[in-house]
Amino acid sequence: MLKKIVHLFFVIAGGTIGYLYIPDIIKLLDFTEASWVASPYLGTLLGAIILFLITYWITDYIVGFLRWVEDALIKVPVGDLFFGSLGLIVGLVIAFLINIPLTDIQIELVSQVIPLFLTILLGYLGFQVGFRRRDEFINLLTINRKEKEKRRGTDVDNAETNQPKAKILDTSVIIDGRVADICQTSFLEGTIVIPQFVLGELQHIADSSDVLKRNRGRRGLDVLNRIQKELPVKVEIYEGDFEEISEVDSKLIKLAKVINGIVVTNDFNLNKVCDLQGVDVLNINDLANAVKPVVLPGEELMVQVIKDGKEHNQGIAYLDDGTMIVVEEGRDYIGKTIEVLITSVLQTSAGRMIFAKPKLLEKAL
Repeated sequence: MLKKIVHLFFVIAGGTIGYLYIPDIIKLLDFTEASWVASPYLGTLLGAIILFLITYWITDYIVGFLRWVEDALIKVPVGDLFFGSLGLIVGLVIAFLINIPLTDIQIELVSQVIPLFLTILLGYLGFQVGFRRRDEFINLLTINRKEKEKRRGTDVDNAETNQPKAKILDTSVIIDGRVADICQTSFLEGTIVIPQFVLGELQHIADSSDVLKRNRGRRGLDVLNRIQKELPVKVEIYEGDFEEISEVDSKLIKLAKVINGIVVTNDFNLNKVCDLQGVDVLNINDLANAVKPVVLPGEELMVQVIKDGKEHNQGIAYLDDGTMIVVEEGRDYIGKTIEVLITSVLQTSAGRMIFAKPKLLEKAL
């Protein structure tokens, strides 16, 4: 169908060109005295036939180009396409207004060439501004809408103000998987936002040739599937992207600023960068550390020493929640379950570390 449309376009264009110019060309060449040869209708027929024959060599290339443009436009998110088109229209309107006084100038370069150049330039710039700044425009429209509702004192505005911020999941916290259990307990309020660029990174990891990376990527996709289909939370896929930014972590911070959301992660470095840039962040590791049972110096625990420590004569044991216990003078008890006395507790962003001594040694002293 598209090929037939291209053929029809060239036939009409050839007929139009033939009607306008072929009679003048024949008169200019003056190789015959027959007046019917210079007839515009004959020129229309000749022009249509010539361009129709030419299309047999170039139609496939034109159709292929149109198919490529069609596929590219289909892949572009609707919001990007809308704001890009809006910017293009604004650029063309500005170019039209600027070109009005230029057409009255009696200099061919100024009246014809410069208006065409300005139209193309401003149209391109308008499209680029609308496409690349779409997120800022959306945020600006949202802020303006909320300010208007606030001035009116409507109940709708009060309800929106009290709504919790959106939670933006990063790649590490999705692969970790604990966020699904937290969502199930309804501790995370508000909409769960999953950016498209995070999904792309997960898919890239899931397609990796490394078995460990591939398994981690597939686990992350399974976690997302569970969050979206099984859990009582609202999930949104953010289709936009920040093409000028290459790092996924930087894109997450930019997105959090644009939509006024909160980044959910267990990445220590991303946590610090969010703090530096004034972006709200929730760290799953901090939550896990906060809900661990409180162990105070002087308490007694039954633990199993499973290996030796880094320092001389140390033993290592673990609680049920994975907290590491460094047992001083515990190397001789490897493989045994003993009662220990807590001497100190060290709390870090990476987790909690407990230091203890065998109770038998304390009794001996």
